[in-house]
Amino acid sequence: MSNLDSYQNQLRDLSEREQKAEAGGGVDRVAKQHAAGKLTARERIDLLLDPGSFTELDKFVVHRCTDFNMDQQKFLGDGVVTGYGTIGGRTVFLFSQDFTVFGGSLSGAHASKICKVMDLALKTGAPVIGLNDSGGARIQEGVESLGGYAEIFWRNVQCSGVIPQISVVLGPCAGGAVYSPAITDFVFMVEGSSYMFVTGPDVIKTVTHEDVTKEALGGAEAHAEKSGVCHFVSPSEQACLASVRRLVGFLPLNNLDASPLRTFDSHRGTGEQDPLDRLCLEIPKILPDIPNKPYDMRRVIETVVDDGEYFEVHATYAGNMVVGFARMGGRTVGIVANQPAHLAGCLDISASLKGARFIRFCDSFNIPLITLIDVPGFLPGISQEHGGIIKHGAKLLYAYAEATVPKIALIIRKAYGGAYDVMSSKHIRADFNFAYPTAEIAVMGAEGAINILYRKEISDAEKAGKSEEERKRLTELYRCTFANPYKAAELGYIDEIILPEDTRRILNHCLKVLATKREQGPSRKHGNIPL
Repeated sequence: MSNLDSYQNQLRDLSEREQKAEAGGGVDRVAKQHAAGKLTARERIDLLLDPGSFTELDKFVVHRCTDFNMDQQKFLGDGVVTGYGTIGGRTVFLFSQDFTVFGGSLSGAHASKICKVMDLALKTGAPVIGLNDSGGARIQEGVESLGGYAEIFWRNVQCSGVIPQISVVLGPCAGGAVYSPAITDFVFMVEGSSYMFVTGPDVIKTVTHEDVTKEALGGAEAHAEKSGVCHFVSPSEQACLASVRRLVGFLPLNNLDASPLRTFDSHRGTGEQDPLDRLCLEIPKILPDIPNKPYDMRRVIETVVDDGEYFEVHATYAGNMVVGFARMGGRTVGIVANQPAHLAGCLDISASLKGARFIRFCDSFNIPLITLIDVPGFLPGISQEHGGIIKHGAKLLYAYAEATVPKIALIIRKAYGGAYDVMSSKHIRADFNFAYPTAEIAVMGAEGAINILYRKEISDAEKAGKSEEERKRLTELYRCTFANPYKAAELGYIDEIILPEDTRRILNHCLKVLATKREQGPSRKHGNIPL
């Protein structure tokens, strides 16, 4: 045989092995995956990454198990596709579990492949994305599969705050498998096909005698609205992967990298960049004349940011707090805002957790924070107190105080009581604090304050049958004296009282000034956030 013939044989052998690896669990199992409305591991990668950018690693890895006749059941790749590619021309590492091979279950070899791409992502400073679709630990391997999960968890912690970590749940994710997504920065799920739970419905029925479906227990809606585990929900895998691409576009590659700069935007279809000093003439129309009337804070955000493009995070969880990414002058910013259209914008347990988690992510990755404030206080109630609003509210306070990124706060309407302090006040070291003339900054609302300050006057008025008139007079007196931004401005707690239409211009100017901000906290291993 000539050297050329030998080379051709080697090429054929390589090609056959590659085709075998790319076939996954075979035609029948792929068809079953499609019948369930799910894409294959490789189809998902093709949709997520830039065309032709994927480079696969460990394509021919197989498991090492010999028990239960497993040595006779081997598939190249062992149920997970790993490698790297680009999104918007920027490198990301990823793994995509293949449900057509052993139900995507995790073996020691499967885990090693995932760990390798995580190590490479950390070394090179690139985001890591996990496409999860797995039946859990491979039972045949016992403790080796459990050890594989723990190796992944350890790496999740090492990567935390260093590179962005994104989990995309596109099928079952149960038992110990759920803890990796829980440690990562963002979790995506798909309606009707994504499930996450520590113990499934059958176990729950056996132990607690509760009947519950997979969807009600751990479906996308349950985790997006109730538990808060899921940040983004999509109606299809295609839409989900498109959302992941959009998110990556807002994020820096690592904690030393600057956020990507979008140098050109087509503003309102004009083909021009959104002017930095554009007037926000819509804001006065959005804000109600009546102080207690609700409005949608999202409309204010969309009016201020570049091209009205706002990418909301946790959109259906804790509706009284709004968080998400936008761009100002082409650079990514994190927006944290109270939402008067839900629970009057009060802070509660869920809102505090939602805000704190988002703030800490932005601080980890050098993303400036803009806080829009309209908060009447913390939500009262027995369930809130017994649920731990003290420690959970303290997490939001801790996150703001800990953050060293540029912090700009704007009081739009109400800022009452401890909630004023917590929401990025000057006292916890916001860099610039502004207020509209409509701002009300006080210990509490006028209606509650007069009951304490003017108890005798109200009592006398009630005896005289003029309590309603007296209450109105005292309420207006309190509002004129305290419920305005001028006392705080006199004390230097508010840097400037601005007109709503100047909001974008002033925020962009402040971001430019703060672009070189450097702040170093005291030397310590880490703080002890009130968990």
